[in-house]
Amino acid sequence: MKVLMINGSPHKDGCINAALTIIGSTLSEQGIDSEIVQIGGSRISGCVACGYCRRSGSGRCAIKDDVVNEVIEKLDAADGLIVGTPVYYASPNGSIVSLLDRVFYAHGGYPHKPAAAIASARRAGTVVSVDELNKYFSICQMPIVSSTYWNEVHGSRAEDVYKDEEGVATMRNLALNMAWLLKCIQSGKAAGILPPDVGSVPKTNFIR
Repeated sequence: MKVLMINGSPHKDGCINAALTIIGSTLSEQGIDSEIVQIGGSRISGCVACGYCRRSGSGRCAIKDDVVNEVIEKLDAADGLIVGTPVYYASPNGSIVSLLDRVFYAHGGYPHKPAAAIASARRAGTVVSVDELNKYFSICQMPIVSSTYWNEVHGSRAEDVYKDEEGVATMRNLALNMAWLLKCIQSGKAAGILPPDVGSVPKTNFIR
């Protein structure tokens, strides 16, 4: 089994990378593979509402000059997802939001694939940022993996993260919970327990 981890920070070796490295190490101890995909610092445009992904039925985005379709393919093959963002003005940064807007709209979501969001800040804004990223998961029937505190670390540099003892424990426990849930899902499938089929869901508007 494998967890795809997305680093939305433009600092490849910064705080988010440190947090994801802690998670990856703990997953490895539990027999779970992981991969960090660095998207921060890349040019990722927002969704332009062209409708190609729906018309074509391809589950891919029409914009092909960035990493969005590559992430879709990697996420198709992964068993779990962890998304990391730095805090910009008390919210996730623009790169990660643009990426997830297009990944989730083009693909249509990843029902029953466990996911988690983590955030890093010098001081504040982490909880709001994690809440925003969780919206992508909760609208798509994706189990959200939690920890022993909100999924956040603090610091201005990578070395600061390792001094955040509770933050480090939170990342480790998040990884343990992710590994446990993945193994439970695997065991359930082996026992013939399949995800629920919710069928067609009505789409309604507030204004008729």
